[in-house]
Amino acid sequence: MSDPPNPNHLNPDPASTTARQFPRPVAIVAGATSGMGLAIALELSRTHDVLAIGRTAADVAELRATGIRPFPANLTDAADRASIAAAVDRVDVLVHSAALGQGLPITEATPEVWDSYLQLNLVAPADLTRLLLTKLRAARGTVVFIGSGAGTKAVPGSAVYTASKHALRGFADVLRIDEAANGIRVSTVAPGQTDTPMLRRSMDHSGTPYERERYIRAESVARAVRFVVDAGEDVHVTDVAVRPRTEIVR
Repeated sequence: MSDPPNPNHLNPDPASTTARQFPRPVAIVAGATSGMGLAIALELSRTHDVLAIGRTAADVAELRATGIRPFPANLTDAADRASIAAAVDRVDVLVHSAALGQGLPITEATPEVWDSYLQLNLVAPADLTRLLLTKLRAARGTVVFIGSGAGTKAVPGSAVYTASKHALRGFADVLRIDEAANGIRVSTVAPGQTDTPMLRRSMDHSGTPYERERYIRAESVARAVRFVVDAGEDVHVTDVAVRPRTEIVR
């Protein structure tokens, strides 16, 4: 049986002078309130103390029953990102799952749309990683970016999302090189079409029928993240593509 979550590493209380001799590792999951992020937070909570990031207190309220520490924060707000970094004294795993993913034609890609996608899909994970680098280095931690098949190929009718995921993949690849000497492992887990609220919204927007049975389950993506996190000390799993059992052609 796993040990219960250790609150000493989530918003540590300076007045507390007691801590377990062998505390559980700490994971931060950004975008943990639904879909893949929720499944990842639940999966990691079996072995880690999880700080689950959601936009508002209402978004994360239901997570309290899982033994996960919910933490409301707007990832596109610099002050909120700083508050996340200040909420932990140790970070073993950092998972970036939050994203905007609705397909938009180029004709709808206004500067405001570009800014909203890039702020959440690229700037927020890059900056939160920067803020947590010292703690990740100390723990020889693992950073997991939830990418997409759109991060390696063009997806018709989805220029903004595709560009943001290409950019995130580029950032992850450079981070891996730059932080190798500090012991940080960096992985991109890139799922194909996954049964999530984000995919349903995107399908509804485009008028495409939603065929749930054809898509990857969020729990399967969580198991791929588990594979990366549990890799031995001698292994650096850099890229994991998770595709539907029957490939969906766009």
